[in-house]
Amino acid sequence: MAALNSLNAERAGRLRCRELVNLTFMGGRGIAQAVVALAVVLALGREARAQATPVGLWNTISDKDGKPEAVVEIREVNGQLSGVVRELLVAADPQDSICGKCTDDRKGQRVVGMEILRHMHRDGDEWSGGEILDPENGKTYRATLKLAAGGQKLQVRGYIGMPIFGRSQTWLRRTVRE
Repeated sequence: MAALNSLNAERAGRLRCRELVNLTFMGGRGIAQAVVALAVVLALGREARAQATPVGLWNTISDKDGKPEAVVEIREVNGQLSGVVRELLVAADPQDSICGKCTDDRKGQRVVGMEILRHMHRDGDEWSGGEILDPENGKTYRATLKLAAGGQKLQVRGYIGMPIFGRSQTWLRRTVRE
Protein backbone atom coordinates (compact mmCIF):
# COMPACT_ATOMS: atom_id res chain seq x y z
CA MET A 1 0.00 0.00 0.00
CA ALA A 2 2.81 2.41 0.91
CA ALA A 3 4.54 1.66 -2.40
CA LEU A 4 1.31 2.45 -4.28
CA ASN A 5 0.91 5.79 -2.45
CA SER A 6 4.55 6.65 -3.20
CA LEU A 7 4.06 5.83 -6.89
CA ASN A 8 0.88 7.94 -7.07
CA ALA A 9 2.63 10.88 -5.34
CA GLU A 10 5.51 10.65 -7.81
CA ARG A 11 3.11 10.64 -10.80
CA ALA A 12 1.18 13.59 -9.36
CA GLY A 13 4.44 15.49 -8.87
CA ARG A 14 5.48 14.87 -12.48
CA LEU A 15 2.05 15.93 -13.70
CA ARG A 16 2.23 19.18 -11.70
CA CYS A 17 5.69 19.91 -13.12
CA ARG A 18 4.45 19.31 -16.67
CA GLU A 19 1.43 21.55 -16.12
CA LEU A 20 3.67 24.28 -14.73
CA VAL A 21 6.04 24.03 -17.69
CA ASN A 22 3.13 24.11 -20.16
CA LEU A 23 1.52 27.12 -18.47
CA THR A 24 4.77 29.02 -18.12
CA PHE A 25 6.12 28.54 -21.62
CA MET A 26 3.00 28.97 -23.73
CA GLY A 27 4.35 31.62 -26.06
CA GLY A 28 6.41 34.77 -25.47
CA ARG A 29 3.98 36.16 -22.93
CA GLY A 30 4.44 33.10 -20.71
CA ILE A 31 8.22 33.47 -20.91
CA ALA A 32 8.04 37.13 -19.94
CA GLN A 33 5.85 36.23 -16.96
CA ALA A 34 8.30 33.51 -15.96
CA VAL A 35 11.22 35.96 -16.13
CA VAL A 36 9.33 38.46 -13.94
CA ALA A 37 8.43 35.70 -11.47
CA LEU A 38 12.06 34.56 -11.33
CA ALA A 39 13.25 38.13 -10.69
CA VAL A 40 10.78 38.47 -7.81
CA VAL A 41 11.89 35.15 -6.30
CA LEU A 42 15.56 36.15 -6.56
CA ALA A 43 14.90 39.55 -4.98
CA LEU A 44 12.99 37.99 -2.09
CA GLY A 45 15.76 35.43 -1.62
CA ARG A 46 18.38 38.17 -1.42
CA GLU A 47 16.28 40.03 1.18
CA ALA A 48 15.85 36.84 3.21
CA ARG A 49 19.62 36.20 3.14
CA ALA A 50 20.27 39.79 4.27
CA GLN A 51 17.98 39.17 7.25
CA ALA A 52 19.81 35.92 8.06
CA THR A 53 22.70 37.77 9.71
CA PRO A 54 22.79 40.47 12.37
CA VAL A 55 24.53 42.86 9.96
CA GLY A 56 22.65 46.15 9.93
CA LEU A 57 21.25 48.80 12.25
CA TRP A 58 19.63 47.89 15.57
CA ASN A 59 17.73 49.77 18.26
CA THR A 60 18.87 48.77 21.74
CA ILE A 61 15.98 48.65 24.18
CA SER A 62 15.99 49.93 27.77
CA ASP A 63 15.55 47.31 30.48
CA LYS A 64 13.80 49.96 32.60
CA ASP A 65 11.08 51.34 30.33
CA GLY A 66 11.22 49.26 27.13
CA LYS A 67 12.00 52.28 24.95
CA PRO A 68 14.80 52.50 22.36
CA GLU A 69 18.04 53.89 23.85
CA ALA A 70 20.63 53.77 21.10
CA VAL A 71 21.32 52.71 17.52
CA VAL A 72 24.07 50.11 17.06
CA GLU A 73 25.46 49.28 13.64
CA ILE A 74 26.67 45.70 13.31
CA ARG A 75 29.17 45.00 10.54
CA GLU A 76 31.00 41.90 9.37
CA VAL A 77 34.72 42.19 8.73
CA ASN A 78 36.83 39.12 7.91
CA GLY A 79 34.10 36.78 9.15
CA GLN A 80 33.71 38.52 12.52
CA LEU A 81 30.95 40.81 13.68
CA SER A 82 31.54 44.08 15.46
CA GLY A 83 29.06 46.67 16.66
CA VAL A 84 29.44 50.44 16.94
CA VAL A 85 27.08 52.89 18.64
CA ARG A 86 25.89 55.25 15.90
CA GLU A 87 23.36 57.35 17.80
CA LEU A 88 21.90 57.90 21.27
CA LEU A 89 18.11 58.06 21.24
CA VAL A 90 17.71 59.37 24.79
CA ALA A 91 18.81 62.67 26.23
CA ALA A 92 22.21 62.31 27.87
CA ASP A 93 24.32 64.72 29.84
CA PRO A 94 27.98 65.09 28.83
CA GLN A 95 29.15 62.58 31.48
CA ASP A 96 26.79 59.90 30.15
CA SER A 97 28.10 60.31 26.62
CA ILE A 98 31.68 59.44 27.70
CA CYS A 99 32.75 56.00 28.93
CA GLY A 100 34.47 57.10 32.13
CA LYS A 101 34.06 53.69 33.79
CA CYS A 102 35.67 51.72 30.93
CA THR A 103 38.95 50.06 31.88
CA ASP A 104 40.36 49.21 28.46
CA ASP A 105 41.23 51.19 25.31
CA ARG A 106 37.72 52.72 25.32
CA LYS A 107 38.23 54.62 28.60
CA GLY A 108 37.31 58.29 28.14
CA GLN A 109 35.93 57.74 24.63
CA ARG A 110 32.61 59.12 23.47
CA VAL A 111 29.90 56.47 23.47
CA VAL A 112 28.72 57.50 19.99
CA GLY A 113 31.28 55.96 17.65
CA MET A 114 32.46 53.44 20.26
CA GLU A 115 32.81 49.76 19.39
CA ILE A 116 30.76 47.92 22.01
CA LEU A 117 30.58 44.52 20.31
CA ARG A 118 33.78 42.73 19.25
CA HIS A 119 35.06 39.47 17.77
CA MET A 120 31.73 37.67 17.30
CA HIS A 121 31.81 34.72 14.91
CA ARG A 122 29.12 32.42 13.57
CA ASP A 123 28.52 29.25 15.56
CA GLY A 124 25.62 27.38 13.96
CA ASP A 125 22.52 29.57 14.18
CA GLU A 126 24.07 32.05 16.61
CA TRP A 127 27.19 34.20 16.96
CA SER A 128 29.56 33.85 19.91
CA GLY A 129 33.19 33.99 20.99
CA GLY A 130 33.30 37.73 21.38
CA GLU A 131 32.46 40.35 23.93
CA ILE A 132 30.04 43.18 24.58
CA LEU A 133 30.68 46.34 26.57
CA ASP A 134 28.08 47.96 28.80
CA PRO A 135 29.03 51.66 28.57
CA GLU A 136 26.96 52.45 31.68
CA ASN A 137 29.18 50.43 34.00
CA GLY A 138 32.31 50.05 31.84
CA LYS A 139 32.31 46.24 32.12
CA THR A 140 32.82 43.79 29.28
CA TYR A 141 31.02 40.49 29.10
CA ARG A 142 31.27 37.43 26.90
CA ALA A 143 28.39 37.50 24.46
CA THR A 144 26.10 35.50 22.22
CA LEU A 145 23.79 36.81 19.51
CA LYS A 146 20.82 35.00 18.04
CA LEU A 147 18.29 36.21 15.48
CA ALA A 148 14.57 35.85 16.16
CA ALA A 149 11.28 36.82 14.50
CA GLY A 150 12.57 36.28 10.97
CA GLY A 151 15.67 38.40 11.53
CA GLN A 152 13.76 41.40 12.93
CA LYS A 153 14.87 40.82 16.53
CA LEU A 154 18.31 40.09 17.93
CA GLN A 155 18.67 38.30 21.26
CA VAL A 156 21.85 39.68 22.84
CA ARG A 157 23.17 37.84 25.89
CA GLY A 158 26.06 39.14 27.98
CA TYR A 159 27.53 36.86 30.63
CA ILE A 160 30.46 36.04 32.86
CA GLY A 161 31.76 32.47 32.72
CA MET A 162 28.77 30.54 31.39
CA PRO A 163 25.75 31.92 29.49
CA ILE A 164 23.47 30.86 32.34
CA PHE A 165 25.12 33.57 34.48
CA GLY A 166 24.12 36.67 32.53
CA ARG A 167 21.31 38.75 31.18
CA SER A 168 19.68 39.16 27.82
CA GLN A 169 18.29 42.04 25.83
CA THR A 170 16.26 41.99 22.66
CA TRP A 171 17.31 44.52 20.05
CA LEU A 172 15.01 45.52 17.20
CA ARG A 173 16.17 45.81 13.60
CA ARG A 174 15.78 49.34 12.27
CA THR A 175 13.88 49.81 9.08
CA VAL A 176 14.95 52.17 6.32
CA ARG A 177 12.03 54.50 7.19
CA GLU A 178 13.31 55.21 10.74
